[in-house]
Amino acid sequence: MIERTMLVAAGKKAMVPRLFKRMLQIATAVALTASVLLIVIVGNGFLVGKAPSFRSGWNVWLSFIQRPDILSTMILTAAVAVAFVYWQRNQERKAGGASRS
Repeated sequence: MIERTMLVAAGKKAMVPRLFKRMLQIATAVALTASVLLIVIVGNGFLVGKAPSFRSGWNVWLSFIQRPDILSTMILTAAVAVAFVYWQRNQERKAGGASRS
């Protein structure tokens, strides 16, 4: 039987398979990282470029983000982060939870 867990998004709750939830968390982390990189690269183009434009920054970001080594690094980092957070949570549960005063 597939383990199911609660997924809360936009104020709505849904029971989904645990693997689906983890994959969605990884995809969200990768998208957030790509968004931050877009802001940094486009902002850098505005600050440093001779003729700043959004299109030139977009093209630089697009060529950067489509590189396989960059994508695999982002996915691997997100997967390790999600796995570590859930491993840590399970360790705390086994130890009896966090003590609160």
